Amino acid sequence: MALGFAPMKLLLVEDNPTMQTTLRRAFERRGMQVVGCEDGARALDRWEASMPDVVLLDLSLPGLDGLEVLSRARAAGLRTPVMILTARGTVGDRILGLNTGADDYLAKPFDLDELEARVRALARRAAPAGTPGAPAPGPAFCGLQIDAESGAVCHAGQPMDLTARELALMRALLARPGQAVAKERLFELVFPGEREVQTEAIEVVVYRLRKKIAHTGAQLVTLRGLGYLLKAAPAGT
Repeated sequence: MALGFAPMKLLLVEDNPTMQTTLRRAFERRGMQVVGCEDGARALDRWEASMPDVVLLDLSLPGLDGLEVLSRARAAGLRTPVMILTARGTVGDRILGLNTGADDYLAKPFDLDELEARVRALARRAAPAGTPGAPAPGPAFCGLQIDAESGAVCHAGQPMDLTARELALMRALLARPGQAVAKERLFELVFPGEREVQTEAIEVVVYRLRKKIAHTGAQLVTLRGLGYLLKAAPAGT
């Protein structure tokens, strides 16, 4: 972190002691400050007192449900970006959380690296333009680029029509173009917490995404035993 800039501050509203300890230690090792809260009824007071950069909010809380905490916070004018962390992983739950005012949603269990990346993305979006950490476009590959503001994948400046799973897959591959990403790792990102889904389901998403990027000059390649990678298509194909 550059000298003179305060570390990112997180408010972690989580009633599971093990989860709270694990996340606190993980984020503190990454140079962030963490304020913990175990009770939904106290969360708003902690929120207003600590003025965090990002709030990590569980939904199943004692005292006050997480969605009610979020609803009251937004009604009180608290605009801090909110990442919902919960075992409620259905589409209906995600929609309800986002409609209540959440900025992002991650189902348990999740990958700590992905959580950190999403938290930093939320902080960048909330930062005033021109300040350290403000959004900047990601690197382009074959005209494909992740829009830092919306998280969408664009080609030649235009957002692509991708499903949520295709988007998650594309973002993971664009982060490492030309490098293989393990099938198991991609499965965790595309089907987070969906233990009833077979690993082979990732192949269906790969097939659909491969067709959608066929016109871009990028190829989605299968490497048997290694995973998948993005590479530039040979000239003339």
